[in-house]
Amino acid sequence: MVLRADRQGAAEHGHRITAAIACHVARAGGTVDQLTQLLLHPEHEGGRHTRHIALRSGQSRALDYIRRVWASASDAISTTIALSSRHEAYEVLAALRDRIETTPWRGERGRTALRVLRAHLNFAETAGGPLHLASERQTAEEAGVSRTTLRVVYETVLRPRGWLRRLRVGHGREGSTWYLGNGDGKIPDRGGPALLSRFRSTQFPPDPALEEWTTPETATTADIDSTVLGRLMGHDAFAHHALGSAALLIISALHQHPHQTAAELVDTSSVSRATTYRTLRRLADHGLVQHTGETWTLAPHALEGFGIRLPDADNGRTTAPAQGWDKVAEQHGTWGIATRRKALHAAERAVYQEALNRLAEHRSRAVVIVRDGRQVLVPVPRPDEIPPPWHAPGGRVIDPVTGRPAADWRIATDGRLILITPADQRSYDELSAAHAEALSEWESVA
Repeated sequence: MVLRADRQGAAEHGHRITAAIACHVARAGGTVDQLTQLLLHPEHEGGRHTRHIALRSGQSRALDYIRRVWASASDAISTTIALSSRHEAYEVLAALRDRIETTPWRGERGRTALRVLRAHLNFAETAGGPLHLASERQTAEEAGVSRTTLRVVYETVLRPRGWLRRLRVGHGREGSTWYLGNGDGKIPDRGGPALLSRFRSTQFPPDPALEEWTTPETATTADIDSTVLGRLMGHDAFAHHALGSAALLIISALHQHPHQTAAELVDTSSVSRATTYRTLRRLADHGLVQHTGETWTLAPHALEGFGIRLPDADNGRTTAPAQGWDKVAEQHGTWGIATRRKALHAAERAVYQEALNRLAEHRSRAVVIVRDGRQVLVPVPRPDEIPPPWHAPGGRVIDPVTGRPAADWRIATDGRLILITPADQRSYDELSAAHAEALSEWESVA
């Protein structure tokens, strides 16, 4: 006797094998006809999933499936690089980090997308290549943003522009499978659903006739230290209502190139002019930056969140320095956001796992025996037999509470309950006939 495998899991496993074979054929310079011949060959073990589709749904359906897999494999091969060693993988990640640091991330949504992308880069560096696993909650905690914001930048910035590709959605304790791209995707058209209203600078003229700015005021290139950004972005001091993402980019730009003017910071940080001046004043109030003439630089120990006491040029007073990032978060009322977010995610994980455990308690794997090369289902005893007083005409069930027939329940041929839901692909008659056939076959074999 053998256990019948979970059908959904077997189908997903078969699809992954088929996709891997298609990618190998595409990388070797093969064609879709060669892939079809390979998968439909009766002696090729890797084509079992495709042959099962052909047997169950017909040859045309199997050919359509092969063409879809081939199209996805060809697209994946054209946008990915074959890595033969871990050293090459780290070279690819280093080049990707340089590309991220020199790409302008304009607007609040663009800066948030940079934080999320940097979180994925951290996961990829740990995994040793662009392919990595990460859940939404894990990424949100790493980037210091909420899950709602995370999903917005996934759908509007990172995935449309080719920075991230989700290969497989996670399930249970396993996170989703992601692949880091090089950001060469096209920006959606202005009328598309993924239009970024704040991806560029917000300072656009309401009417071209006013002869105001028609292009973003920031430069087309940037230059920041994303390692500093990745180290600080998860702290409460850089939450949305505290210093924010603009402060992250300005600190990262000043760490990469000290002694910059405000105009130079507009270019290197990709932050608009007004936001740059406002953020510099806010950082100066905490003693995290200092300026000499027109040039700005980070204060000593600023990356640890400890500023120095600076005189205020306007009134001669001294500005109280920051006493650590925790103190900055307390002053802005954001202290504890990361802790509360982690506690919420832990509670959500516990509830989800409890739901999975309850589902597993009610799910029993079907048992089959192999006889003459075919599998015969063994009917298992079920406790949902219906007492005769609950029987209603037409195979319906009387609800003992209301005394009326229940709309979603029927009585099978063996006198047991069958729940009919919109997700059922078979009618009640088909379910009853299948059960009767399995019972008859089992009795004949037994």
